[in-house]
Amino acid sequence: MHRHKDLSRASLPDSYGSGYRNARILAICQGLFTCAISIDLTLTALTGYQLAPDKSLATLPFALITVAGAVVTWFAAFLIQRLGRRLSFALGALAGAIGGAISVWSVFHGHFWSFCIGTAGVGVFQAFAQYYRLAAADAVSAEFKSRAISTVLTGGVIAAVLGPALASWSKDWIPTALFAGAYLVVAAMGLLSVLALLLFYRDQPVAAVRTESDGAPARALGQIVRTPVFLASVANNVAGSMVMMFIMTAAPLAAVACHHGIDDGAAIIQWHLVGMYAPSFFAGALIKRCGLGPVVLAGVALNLACALIAMASTSLPAFYVALLCLGVGWNFMFVGGTTLLAQSYRPSERARAQGLSEFLRYAATALATLAAGPLLEHYGWSALNLAILPLLLICALVSVWWMLANAAAARNAAANTATAN
Repeated sequence: MHRHKDLSRASLPDSYGSGYRNARILAICQGLFTCAISIDLTLTALTGYQLAPDKSLATLPFALITVAGAVVTWFAAFLIQRLGRRLSFALGALAGAIGGAISVWSVFHGHFWSFCIGTAGVGVFQAFAQYYRLAAADAVSAEFKSRAISTVLTGGVIAAVLGPALASWSKDWIPTALFAGAYLVVAAMGLLSVLALLLFYRDQPVAAVRTESDGAPARALGQIVRTPVFLASVANNVAGSMVMMFIMTAAPLAAVACHHGIDDGAAIIQWHLVGMYAPSFFAGALIKRCGLGPVVLAGVALNLACALIAMASTSLPAFYVALLCLGVGWNFMFVGGTTLLAQSYRPSERARAQGLSEFLRYAATALATLAAGPLLEHYGWSALNLAILPLLLICALVSVWWMLANAAAARNAAANTATAN
């Protein structure tokens, strides 16, 4: 048995073996980040409501996590290229630790606007952490990209359970300042990430990635953007994240408005996060078995199921099932979309293509999180879920277009090979 396992491991290409260790380190960092961000996802809307001078601003601190991420993500791609992933990721994690500390101070002093600065620091952390999966994908050959991406995302599974539980447990640590203890945990997760990255992660040279287009000149950004594979990647990453954050931002507030408790809101987010990360154990294998197209379309269908369930009932079980479907749907769209993105550029185009894709995703998600609070306040939970349906339709259409274009390209390649022979 041991001999067989060793031979199987040895049979993997060097590109996968050399990148696997870093993927596991990044999985740990992904877990620490997910633990930190899940606390913010669970409590920030409620903390914002507690501190806001105008209750319509309650979701602003939460939205600033995404807004800060959108502003920073484009620059992060080029900083990573200049300083290397290890140092850049550590700087991002340090920003998250500082943001958590500022949030603690703000809750102690009841200061809404400094709390917004603290959550923005967590947004900077998020901007850099979103490159973990791409760092893993870039270090392996094409056939192992979805597996490397899934490996990194599995780090969020335990944190998805632990994070909301920590939020619920630590929010009362300091009796005179509700929620301050939870943000202290956010700061600690950021510091642990810094240590893990500096002590264990190692930058890999770009030469470790071998593709057929190595040495080819970089295309203009507009040329990359017009390719079906890039557009399909953006459609799934942007629509999946936008829909997920739009619904998730409002879900704890909607649950409380529907006469469920604060702890119920935390538990709903907990199961949603399990849905987001647990499929990572098998998403890569599922993509290899069924193909990218069917998996991303299944993700769209699960998001549709979330909306229909949420519109049908506001009972506590309906919240659980809807948010679980939302999480699994996001995972399929995100892993699939990231795999498509990693296949859409040449090594010389990496920073621009990744930076644009992540910027578009964050900008769209920021708009969704900013709109979630006011729309929930004025139109209600059902209207919020109805609003995501056009996005899902657009994503499905773009994905089908890419599938048809990919099939046509495969047929042409086969015909050319047959002609040459």
